[in-house]
Amino acid sequence: MTTLTLSDARALVVVAMTGTGHTPDEAAIIADHLLDCELRGLSFGGLARAVSIVERVRATREPPQPIRVVAETPVSATLDGGDRVGYLVGIRALELAVAKAGAHGIALVGARNTWYTGMFSYYLEKAAAAGLAGMIAGSGPAVVAPHGGTEGRFGTNPIAFGFPAAPAPVIWDIGTSAVMYGEVVLKARLGEKLEPGQAYDAGGAPTLDPTAALAGAFGVWGGHKGSGLALVVQLLGMLSGAGAAPEGISDCGFLMLLIDPAALTDADDYRRRVTEFAASVRATTPVEGGSAIRVPFDRSAACREETLRRGTIDVADTVVAALRKAAHE
Repeated sequence: MTTLTLSDARALVVVAMTGTGHTPDEAAIIADHLLDCELRGLSFGGLARAVSIVERVRATREPPQPIRVVAETPVSATLDGGDRVGYLVGIRALELAVAKAGAHGIALVGARNTWYTGMFSYYLEKAAAAGLAGMIAGSGPAVVAPHGGTEGRFGTNPIAFGFPAAPAPVIWDIGTSAVMYGEVVLKARLGEKLEPGQAYDAGGAPTLDPTAALAGAFGVWGGHKGSGLALVVQLLGMLSGAGAAPEGISDCGFLMLLIDPAALTDADDYRRRVTEFAASVRATTPVEGGSAIRVPFDRSAACREETLRRGTIDVADTVVAALRKAAHE
């Protein structure tokens, strides 16, 4: 592992992103998102994802197009991402949704023709800071098998919900696959194995080999219930106009719903009640020998605080070498 200061890690991503045609402002948006993944202990979505972005951009013949609003009402909008990386499209969608929800109490913004939108909790944390509650769902290429199957039909299909509270929002952000795409790619880079039950090879046999899994399918999370949720998330993402089974890493669907509590109730009182309810959940007596009860996002917030205090992150040597190579090309 290579130990990097936070500033060096961010600078490395910025240089790699500008080297693949992003403007300095775009590179900064991407770097901030990826670094927040590292701060929260989600290394597969951090600097390792920057390597995947470089590879995707260089493997694409057609240049990306500008992000466009292709349909709009006072409370909704649909974006065509122009085949740009989703960190940029997601932020544009967030800005539109926050403005519309602030003006009208509710907003629904969808995006298509994009890829790698990152942590949905990243956007919902910003929405919660603006006093908004919300939900994000995302569809993608068919890499996850439905319950009982061995062929990909769903994307990894994350879904997240966020609510304003103090000192940190309550955010539940999950993928509906047994293993996330970024985790499989990172394990393939590092020569590591998957866990049993997470994936199938192209012939439908269970596999621990991440490279074989990328050519086959991932398992779904949560049995038949998780499979049903994955299907619903795929359909929600497709509301943006995204394809049901796009080819390769492309045309992911992104659907964001934001609600201003003030449209329904006293916003300050709602925030207070969410805060109090979260505290009551944390105060639940744990099972014998168990650890203290956490509310979703508690782990991320604590991990980020500790990483910021430490001021460094540890990154796989292979990832650092690939980014340094990209930065010098």
